[in-house]
Amino acid sequence: MIIEQIYTKCLAQGSYFIASEGQAIVIDPLRETAPYLELCEKHNAEIKYVFETHLHADFVSGHVSLANQLDVPIVFGPDAALNFDAHIARDGDRFEFGALELEVLHTPGHTPESSCFLLYDDQQNQHALFSGDTLFIGDVGRPDLAQENTGLTTEDLAGMLYDSLREKILPLSDHLVVYPAHGAGSACGKNMSKETHDTLGNQKLMNYALQADLSKQAFVATLVEGLEAPPKYFVQNVALNKQGYTSTEALLNKQLKAINPNELNDQLLSECTILDVRHQKEFVKSHLKGSIFIGLDGTFAPWAATILKDVNTPLFLVCDQPRRQEALMRLARVGFDNVVAYLDGSIDQCADQFLSHIDSISAQEFVSKRILSSDNQIIDVRKNSEFKLSHVDEAKHYPLMNLEDSLKNIQLNHTTLVYCAGGYRSVIACSIMTKYSTIQPVNVEGGYSAISKLIHAHQN
Repeated sequence: MIIEQIYTKCLAQGSYFIASEGQAIVIDPLRETAPYLELCEKHNAEIKYVFETHLHADFVSGHVSLANQLDVPIVFGPDAALNFDAHIARDGDRFEFGALELEVLHTPGHTPESSCFLLYDDQQNQHALFSGDTLFIGDVGRPDLAQENTGLTTEDLAGMLYDSLREKILPLSDHLVVYPAHGAGSACGKNMSKETHDTLGNQKLMNYALQADLSKQAFVATLVEGLEAPPKYFVQNVALNKQGYTSTEALLNKQLKAINPNELNDQLLSECTILDVRHQKEFVKSHLKGSIFIGLDGTFAPWAATILKDVNTPLFLVCDQPRRQEALMRLARVGFDNVVAYLDGSIDQCADQFLSHIDSISAQEFVSKRILSSDNQIIDVRKNSEFKLSHVDEAKHYPLMNLEDSLKNIQLNHTTLVYCAGGYRSVIACSIMTKYSTIQPVNVEGGYSAISKLIHAHQN
């Protein structure tokens, strides 16, 4: 038996390759097929089925591409509504591959079609549970992503998830290894662990959602409390996973328009959203006016999709040449296929009329300015949970996820000091402010991590 977890940190997403006696299955694959074909070659196996735990909202899965490329069936659990041919399994159905079997456990709640897959070894012993977004390590899936045309409320789905956990998951053996579809950082849950697998027995002890004395009413109240609205691109990703999409191979081979610095003009730049994916230190120093910054070295794909919102947005890419294919691939993972052109050259070669910069200060300067001046407004762009835990006393809180809608609340006649946790999200925020308003932000390098150390030092 071979179980390989393909974990993508940017998406906080786990997909799985399982092989036995020359046959394999894949669960919740990435959009690109190459990693799974390479595993087939490595383990001398052929993929027999592609399984999906549910219709994903936060990324475009590779089920359609793999199935088309290999001519194998896609398997979903009950109640999956799709626009392509697939095998819709019944609760309890089993699928053989090699000496192993996989059983479908219908576990609605995160979405109506959500299912877990129970793996049996060659002795028919239960070995592992591939839990999708039903059960995470330390948490469970959010219940507000599949209400359109279902007539189900968030509370309805939360109640269904409570029943699924108690009827299908809790009765299983403690020794089972739980392999979820996501870990910490994903927007599909609230408080996931950084661990990417665990035993079910340990989860029964540690996961609040699996406690025997937890009532349904208390579970529902806990699950829906503090849920932030999902990113707008989620609906579009569900649609792509439901109807199909262009293969990544075709996207990466698509001829993009190469624009050298001498060809830049206002009309060209106005026709696209300029996406600058270089390091934040390069961006603050110099960038094309009106650019949105989302660096490849951070949590790139989820932030790009959240900030850009619409997968159909035409994009002009500013990226170091060696990483251009990486940028295109990572955008495609969240459905953003419409990159139409890129800067074929460096920012330094562009005329001054097209360039701008972001003012930055160190955490030490921030602490000094904060203490000495009352004319500054301080903006914290971290998540609600981060802000509630601790923040600069005078800071106003405008989470990055909804910052564009909050710009009207930020005063224009004050110096605007912007911080996040470490200095990545604050540069994204500054780029949004300069693109969509006349605010002149000042980025705080090092973010709250550096600020809090200095504040504590002053207090002591």
